[in-house]
Amino acid sequence: MIIYSLNNKIISCVENLFSTQEIPVSKIQIVLTKKEFTGDITLILFPLLSYIKKSPIEIGNLIGEKLLKNDEIESFNIVSGFLNLVLSDNYINNLFSSIYDDINFGIKANDNNFSETTLVEFSSPNTNKPLHLGHIRNILLGNSMSNILKKIGHNVTKVQVINDRGIHICKSMLAWLKFGNGETPEDTNLKGDFFVGKYYILFEQKFQEEKKDLIINGVSEEDIVNKSKLLLEAKEMLIKWENDDKEVRNLWKKMNNWVYSGFAKTYLDLGISFDKNYYESETYLLGKNIIEKALQENIFFKKEDSSVWVDLSDYGLDQKLLLRSDGTAVYITQDIGTAIERYNDFKLNNMIYVVGNEQDYHFSILFKILKKLGYKWSENCFHLSYGMVNLPDGRMKSREGTIVDADTLIKKMRCDAKKIIKSSEKTDDFSSEEIDILSKKIGDAALKYFILKVDSKKNMMFNPEESIDFNGNTGPFIQYCYARIKSLIMRKQKFKAHFKPHVKISFETKELLKHVFEYPTILYDAGNLKNPSILANYTYQLAKLYNKFYQKIVILDGSKDEDYKLAISSKVADIIEDAMSLLGIEVPQKM
Repeated sequence: MIIYSLNNKIISCVENLFSTQEIPVSKIQIVLTKKEFTGDITLILFPLLSYIKKSPIEIGNLIGEKLLKNDEIESFNIVSGFLNLVLSDNYINNLFSSIYDDINFGIKANDNNFSETTLVEFSSPNTNKPLHLGHIRNILLGNSMSNILKKIGHNVTKVQVINDRGIHICKSMLAWLKFGNGETPEDTNLKGDFFVGKYYILFEQKFQEEKKDLIINGVSEEDIVNKSKLLLEAKEMLIKWENDDKEVRNLWKKMNNWVYSGFAKTYLDLGISFDKNYYESETYLLGKNIIEKALQENIFFKKEDSSVWVDLSDYGLDQKLLLRSDGTAVYITQDIGTAIERYNDFKLNNMIYVVGNEQDYHFSILFKILKKLGYKWSENCFHLSYGMVNLPDGRMKSREGTIVDADTLIKKMRCDAKKIIKSSEKTDDFSSEEIDILSKKIGDAALKYFILKVDSKKNMMFNPEESIDFNGNTGPFIQYCYARIKSLIMRKQKFKAHFKPHVKISFETKELLKHVFEYPTILYDAGNLKNPSILANYTYQLAKLYNKFYQKIVILDGSKDEDYKLAISSKVADIIEDAMSLLGIEVPQKM
């Protein structure tokens, strides 16, 4: 915001001083001053040298002296090819006054008549197991990305594709039929997704037992897939499903409904909702008609075995299979059809897929195929790719039952938070119910923030103990800062904000306000770069700067500047609350 507010004045200053040189505006580059130098904003002088035949020091002095005549600039210094400008107290205060009552923090209000329609796909679970830690990263990224885009003016639709068909689903179904004895989630007191996941694991265990017996009897590893009775039965069940066998379909519906009820509980715990669900069982054939039509138009081609392919050599890529020789669909067939159906459903401008980085190549291919089909909106499809997330004790494998499910992790974080709260000496003012509510908020913040602060492109390790530290780059640290501010304001109860301190603004105050002013820029950066970690780490830095401000300056001192300091504190609290809500995190009023 600081750069934006002064941008035109600095450009005008340079153009007036050097009016004969015709300097392109793009060469007048302004950035925030690096921390190791004195200054608030910096004009980079190097790009001007080819237009102005003077040294960087001469150019910098000319511009600096002219800018000093304005009320905004207090002083300047030149370091190599950089003109560092120190902003005046008066300018800082005027800017603070202009944003104080702005509930949108400088973000333009959303107008659905003109805003871009953006669809965000995330979660997309399989109906054969509970949601796990990997899903949590996916869900938190998708939800926060949706919130941020909505904040900066997009008309956002949140969707998921539920992978409710396939051989993996049949494995759970077959295991329940053979070994379940008709039991239900209610009989076992298990959530439906845990219940069905138990049978997916059981299938794998039974298959491994069968595999050992086959090997003992001389069957090679390569032949096991053709000799295993369990695998053959699962494949037969899948064929029956595809042929709409009534008995198989009824079982499939029953077990999927068990899973959906389990998912609903987890989503509720995470504060997640969707505007529309797409089901693979309904979408997996959508692309076939589109592919057949494109084949007739010679966009795709058929090989001798009747399989259908697309040639992507124009993009430096290989040929890609679209339909098998028997006419059955492959995974990308479904994605082509689903993408087009979504466009028809929402007339969207942008489509964001939140999917792990193991699918980077898949989405690169998908977007190019859509472009080859003539869909211009394909250029606005984006794969928000993210890395693996693991725990300190290693990777998770759902088939082996070593998966870290979302529910258990959420519960653990809340329990850990409660232990920390009860071990403190500040619980006298909290009822048992309030401690439960606070434990939930702190535990959830620890989990969500720790995951979202990491750039999505990077692999990460989720460390539960580190995530709940009240002194590090964590959600609870930020929550505590917010609660501290609310406590200060409650102690004063009423104050009338003013913006003219009676003494020179301290270094800590100025650094804090400069960070406050950057909030709109951070939101646009996080949204446009599809990177919620930008917002998460900004919020941590804001809390950290406020703590320095709080430690250096006595706020409730009865002075004439008390309300000024409370106004700053109040604005910081507002931004923390807003930013954390965009990350899906609640902030408690007291801790």
